[in-house]
Amino acid sequence: MLAPPPQGTFDSEDSDLPVRNPLKEVAQNAKDTELEKVPLLCQEEELNLDPVKKGKIRKILDFLYEKLKMKQVLQPPIIASILAMGLGVMPFFKRLIFTADAPLFFLTDSCIILGEAMIPCILLALGGNLVEGPGSSKLGLRTTAAIIFGRLLLVPPTGLGIVMLADKLGFLPAGDKMFRFVLLLQHSMPTSILSGAVANLRGCGREAAAILFWVHIFAILSMAGWITLYLKLLF
Repeated sequence: MLAPPPQGTFDSEDSDLPVRNPLKEVAQNAKDTELEKVPLLCQEEELNLDPVKKGKIRKILDFLYEKLKMKQVLQPPIIASILAMGLGVMPFFKRLIFTADAPLFFLTDSCIILGEAMIPCILLALGGNLVEGPGSSKLGLRTTAAIIFGRLLLVPPTGLGIVMLADKLGFLPAGDKMFRFVLLLQHSMPTSILSGAVANLRGCGREAAAILFWVHIFAILSMAGWITLYLKLLF
């Protein structure tokens, strides 16, 4: 037989029996409750992809800017022309800047004064590039002749085809022969001297001046022939 414990008998109450640690049991119940509250399908936080997308778009734009050589195209005269056209097509800015009684018409007046002095200044710059003669550029005779041939003999027929096609498609005002004549005349004109100023900014002023010199010389003959043809076709 088993001997009774030293300080008592086997006849003890249930309250005196040892039980589990109540604090540990409460902690376990709380942990189980927290696990029950956790959803089975956790919704992950949405990643903020805006900076990543903006970085990719910026890289694409920088690549196109370098690939298309936009730095050489977007020269100050071209930027000013684009800005002027953008402001001119908006009625609000047109009334604010370009009309005679506009509050900011003084800006337009100042630009007109500067524009009147632009052509003489460009001619002086072109004359300075031709100080050693039109043959002092690095362009060879074949290159110069090819440029003159393309500008004065190939571009006008192309312009004539474009104008006639636009007329057939109904894009031009009906019965306005003078409008068609002006469009055709624009394709027969020699290269603008403004291109010489743009080329001068890129360090090619002497070559551009030589091309402009010879193009304007030969344009006297080519324009006479093309104008005669346009008058016979339209009038």
